[in-house]
Amino acid sequence: MAILVTGGAGYIGSHMVIELVENGHDVVVLDNLVTGFRDAVNPAAKFIEGDVSDDATLDTVFSENSIDAVIHFAGSIVVPESVTNPLKYYGNNTAASRTLIEACVRHGVKKFIFSSTAAVYGDPEVVPIGEDAVLSPVSPYGTSKWMTELMLKDVAAAHDFSYVALRYFNVAGADPEGRTGQSTANATHLIKVACQAALGRRSHLSVFGNDYDTPDGTGLRDYIHVSDLAAAHRHALAWLDKGGESGMMNCGYGHGFSVLEVIESVKRVTGVDFQVKMEPRRAGDSPKVVAKVDKIRASLGWEAKYDDLDTIVAHAYAWEKGLTSI
Repeated sequence: MAILVTGGAGYIGSHMVIELVENGHDVVVLDNLVTGFRDAVNPAAKFIEGDVSDDATLDTVFSENSIDAVIHFAGSIVVPESVTNPLKYYGNNTAASRTLIEACVRHGVKKFIFSSTAAVYGDPEVVPIGEDAVLSPVSPYGTSKWMTELMLKDVAAAHDFSYVALRYFNVAGADPEGRTGQSTANATHLIKVACQAALGRRSHLSVFGNDYDTPDGTGLRDYIHVSDLAAAHRHALAWLDKGGESGMMNCGYGHGFSVLEVIESVKRVTGVDFQVKMEPRRAGDSPKVVAKVDKIRASLGWEAKYDDLDTIVAHAYAWEKGLTSI
């Protein structure tokens, strides 16, 4: 297929492009390079600099390329920032997605894979979290993604259009071959920040909250390797291509690690001790977020290749060591 990847110069998007190219697809990348990097895009893909919120740009992209499907990553992802600047998130995530979805309908693009998030669940009452759990986001980031899910559901009911919204849990790691990784300046991903501390690029690592109702008091998260996540998207696209029904699917491993366990893994893998400071909780953070993953495994036949915390950390650390200015 010919696939448009929005945000394909970003962290997850650049891994997705590699996955698609290696599996024989033609790939067009649309990215405004606000947080992405042009050199992160696989050279086999066609790159277009532009914004998904611009109708004219989208009309050009769809008119000049025979796009069969869209995989949509473009958007803003920092939970605390969404609390202080909610309009940015409703603009970049919800409104821009609406523009893109409308362009798909206008140009007859019938398959759509959406980058959603476990943040739609908020503070879940039951963990692991199933797709049928009550949705109650505690941040504008989570709400902005949920609103896009609702749009996709309604559009699929009204048009010849199908979608899968993958609700990511905590994405981490880097391409095992070192071709791309998390390069965004001021990124807040725990494993990246911890690797920076191990490399001496940060004076310390802050832990935000150690009084949660978890075994060691720190937040518990389901960490998924970014390459496994990219493979899940490819499987979701194949699912739609075979006539699979639209819907939402969790994308994680089904078990979690606390912040302190992640820190210990980074210290173990790198052999470096670094300073850790306890700080107050951050707005919008949930205590415990772990995926129930029966649906994605049963529906897509997707199985993880890198379900090991030390492996995820090792790949992230190898990438981080190669960065000179971030």
